[in-house]
Amino acid sequence: MRSIIFYGQTGKFTFRMLATVLGGQSICILLGALVARAIAATDEGSRSSTAYLVVGLGLGALCIVAAGLMRRPWGLTLGWVVQALTLLSALVVPMMLVVGLFFLALWVTCLVKGAQVDREMARREAAAGAGEAGAGSDDTADRVDG
Repeated sequence: MRSIIFYGQTGKFTFRMLATVLGGQSICILLGALVARAIAATDEGSRSSTAYLVVGLGLGALCIVAAGLMRRPWGLTLGWVVQALTLLSALVVPMMLVVGLFFLALWVTCLVKGAQVDREMARREAAAGAGEAGAGSDDTADRVDG
């Protein structure tokens, strides 16, 4: 569980995976904002339908901004904030709890597995670099006799 970090740089593969999760999450949040507005609009005493829509659109936009900032150390922290706010959106639309838990599971999985892939890629690049440095300048391994 040491791969779960809340602040800092991630590898190239990891931040791409996390940005992809946030991109998909933004679509679901934007659709959830429309549902929240529709639910609030059916209540005759409620005047908060526009507020729910604006807050949902803001959270969807925050997802897109966080996806773009994944290369920065604080972009990861912003992604965690988006995960928490998505779970909090279940107070307005209860089914957003399912969406929030689904994307939280994807977020953690991508964070852990992405770090493993980044470590493996770094190991392979280091091994390939050591193999090239150890080879002679005559490149006999690349020559085909025949």
